[in-house]
Amino acid sequence: MSNKPKDDEREAEKPAVTLPGVVEKIIPPAHPSLPEKAQIFVEGAEELYREIRVENTLQDAEGNPVGLKEGAEVEITIEAGPEAITPKEGPGAKESHSTPPLAKKKSGG
Repeated sequence: MSNKPKDDEREAEKPAVTLPGVVEKIIPPAHPSLPEKAQIFVEGAEELYREIRVENTLQDAEGNPVGLKEGAEVEITIEAGPEAITPKEGPGAKESHSTPPLAKKKSGG
């Protein structure tokens, strides 16, 4: 998990969504050389995709290593740069599978 300081100007440029979540359980490593995992229930995700597992390694404000506790309420933020997004038609429009207007070729004739 990345804990880079937030850059307000950079974040303002990126579309994002933040979903609430809860740490369901802490999973011990299968081998001492592997990191511990946190299993997080993501509220608002589809049924088959509600749980994610991530390394349970974060840093506090002083840069000290810390980990999540079972039952902790967390936020999952998904953000994307301009090169990773496409415009949608209308408010709350579903993903369109048609060719975007700028990419359509005019037929000569």
